[in-house]
Formats: sequence, structure tokens, C-alpha cells
Amino acid sequence: MIQDIAPLRLDNHWQPGQVVREDSVVFHFRDEQVLVRAQGVAAEPLFPTAAQLGGVARLGECRYLFSIDGRGYFLCLAAQVAVPAGYGYEPARQVRTAKQAALSDFYAFYTAWHLATWYRSNRFCGRCGQPMQPDTAERAMRCPACGHIEYPRINPAIIAGVIHDDEILLTQYATQHTGHRSTFYALIAGFTEIGETLEETVQREVYEEVGLYVRNVRYYKSQPWGSAADILAGFFCDVDGSTDIHRDTRELRRALWVPRREVQLQPDDWSLTNEMMQRFKEGQPC
Repeated sequence: MIQDIAPLRLDNHWQPGQVVREDSVVFHFRDEQVLVRAQGVAAEPLFPTAAQLGGVARLGECRYLFSIDGRGYFLCLAAQVAVPAGYGYEPARQVRTAKQAALSDFYAFYTAWHLATWYRSNRFCGRCGQPMQPDTAERAMRCPACGHIEYPRINPAIIAGVIHDDEILLTQYATQHTGHRSTFYALIAGFTEIGETLEETVQREVYEEVGLYVRNVRYYKSQPWGSAADILAGFFCDVDGSTDIHRDTRELRRALWVPRREVQLQPDDWSLTNEMMQRFKEGQPC
């Protein structure tokens, strides 16, 4: 999965004393676009360093995000930066399918995207409307006027591998997204509602999307997914009763039972969905 970057390691501890260095990786977002290496310039890093952006002195304000094996990753808050040769702004949602790079680069990008979106959404206090400021003791935004604190938002969601005998339920989303995910199969997924357990989310989402009851809901594994600010919890479960699918056409374009040997995996192995599909396909315990 995308977080499996060992022996490299993401260190996301809040370290307010970190300063930008010439070799620090710097993310610059412009609306829904990110500054990224142009296609075909494989010798360069996927995202620019401070040196490539003209040096530390020209960057303006930068906010520390995290480090990977001691190398700092920062978010540049300047409205504009000098775009280095071989780089340009591209839609953030297309980076996954359009680029060739190390998995750690993509993991760093998705995590940075999560934090950048949160910072952008919390510039003003939701209680009194005054400008927020970064807290000095922890990763949070604090209102100096009323004291309100906002922490990074993480949305709990589930992935459900619904099984019946030697078949698994596969779906395609009704909404078409740019990139490969619109044409490849996935498992049922959905956000946890207030007052629900994760297991109850599995039962509700499966029933809402395909009209099936499930039992024996069992936890498999979790995964961060920064583009939607998610923490995904994967579960396998068994059909309880009828296997007739009643698809929610607003949510799903297709939903069907697929025999183990016919499961078609996604083109990369980043996602929890794909790992769960592969596990079933290979006959491993689910």
C-alpha cells in the first residue's frame, strides 16, 4: 500500500523548530493544482527542493509538515513562486496516474495534500471569524481572539470486502474521475456517520449501495488516504440471506459478484482496496 515505504520512515511528529534547508522538499499548491515535475524529466525529483525554487531566501513563509528519513518536507505559503525549468502546475488528482516516481514521493505528496487542504480550510476561526494562527506547542490552528483550537481533520471511512462462497462483490463508482480509478473495480466504501461504530458503517454502506445484509464483520487492516483526509478501515464480511444485488444507481455504475479467479486487480498496489481484492483472489484468509 502507499504507506509501505520501508526501510524509509515517515516522521509526522510536530517539530516547530524545523527550518527549510536547500535540500528540503517544498510543496506549492495553487487552488487544486500542485507544482510537480513535468512528464519525461525523470532525473529530477517529483517535487521541487528549496534550492530549485531559488533558494531559502526567496521562498517566503514555509510551514513544516513532516520528514522522511531526516529530510524535511514543507508547505510554501507564498502566493507565487519561481517555477523551475522542467516543472509546472498540474491537477493534484492527476499526479497518481501521470507520473513515474518512488512510492515514498507519492506517500509524501498525499500526506502533504491532506495537511495543505486542512490549513487552507482553517484560515479563519469557525466561532468568531478572526484569523487563525499556528499553535506553537502542537500541530493545531488557534484563534488568538477567542482561544478556539482546530486540529487536523481525519475522516474515518470503511472498505468492505463482501464475500459469498467463492465470489466477492466488486463495484465501479457512478461518478467518473479523471485517471485510471474510474474504469477499474473496487470494493464498497463509505464514510462513518456520527454515532456509528465502524462495523455498523460496513452494514449500512453495504445495504445502502447494493441492498445486501451482511454478518460476521471482521477487521483486516487500515490505511491513511490523504487526498480525502481519510483513515480507511478495511473489513471483510459475509452475505446474510439473499445475494440479489439492488444497486444504488446514484452511487454505483456497476456492482456484481466476481469469482475468485476472475478478480481483476488495479494497475498499482497502493490501495487498501486492491490489497483486499488481491488477498481474496489468492485464496488467503479473509
